[in-house]
Amino acid sequence: MRGLLTEAPGSRCELILPGSCSSLALWCLMMSVTPTRGCLLDLPWEDILVPHILCHLPLQQLLSLQRVSKSFQSLIQLYLANMRCFDSSQIGPAIPRAAFVNLLKDNEVLQQLALQNCSEWLTDRELLPVIGQNHHLHQIQLKGCAQLSRHALVAISLSCPQLRQLSLAHCEWVDSLSLRSLADHCKALEAVDLTACRQLKDEAICYLVQKCGRLKSLSLAVNANVGDVAVEETAKCCPELEHLDLTGCLRVKNDSIRVLAEYCPKLRSLKVKHCHNVAESSLSILRSRGVELDVEPPLQRALVLLQDVVGFAPFINLQI
Repeated sequence: MRGLLTEAPGSRCELILPGSCSSLALWCLMMSVTPTRGCLLDLPWEDILVPHILCHLPLQQLLSLQRVSKSFQSLIQLYLANMRCFDSSQIGPAIPRAAFVNLLKDNEVLQQLALQNCSEWLTDRELLPVIGQNHHLHQIQLKGCAQLSRHALVAISLSCPQLRQLSLAHCEWVDSLSLRSLADHCKALEAVDLTACRQLKDEAICYLVQKCGRLKSLSLAVNANVGDVAVEETAKCCPELEHLDLTGCLRVKNDSIRVLAEYCPKLRSLKVKHCHNVAESSLSILRSRGVELDVEPPLQRALVLLQDVVGFAPFINLQI
């Protein structure tokens, strides 16, 4: 265990902690320690402070706490090096690039990385070193990170063999070659969000599902290039599939929905809003099994329209 320095009770530590429950608990612990009994920093860092106290504080408070003294700075750096989960939303949407790099420069044990909507500052230059030194990541969220490139996805593929969940929603830089790399190296994937990845076509989706048969959740929403071929291959290759989002996939038709109903007995939800070629004749099979659908049956839709027009619906209370 590393050497510990003490902080005198009543120091400025108490001034930088807001009144949230978690920080208040830490503040109370600090203030309850008397000079004869020691202080917070006398507790074992790696055995007590890092795993049982600091983990309950929001990241932004931790960054404030390290400004109290050199002792606290060393403690927070130890915590950051052993942090299992990093969520940029705990700091704010605009993190200085140098600050992000400095926060994770010593961390090699990350398991979850959430960087959604960081398009203003996140590029390959900041992300690739973090991915390259963290081989235990099983969940990555990159929704809306528009300044990245296909090299980011290739790096994830090569460095994260245990990856189970990946969100690439609204990342239009994702192409078929980088997706093939992901499929080849990350076969444990269970959830993939490819919403609005408009470069992808049926062939790329087919390759993914053929290699990643454990998928339970897949979003192909807002992609006019995705059609029946991709949906049918998904159904046949992913028997564990529970959630499928096809919102706005204009080329999807009834035939693939019937194949989905046949091959995916565990399906729990299906989104087909704005799929104009999908009719109730195919959806009724899933509806009868209790699958959650985001479109209403034709009769109920008609009653809703009637209620909108005349103010009431005959023989039924729609409670809308």
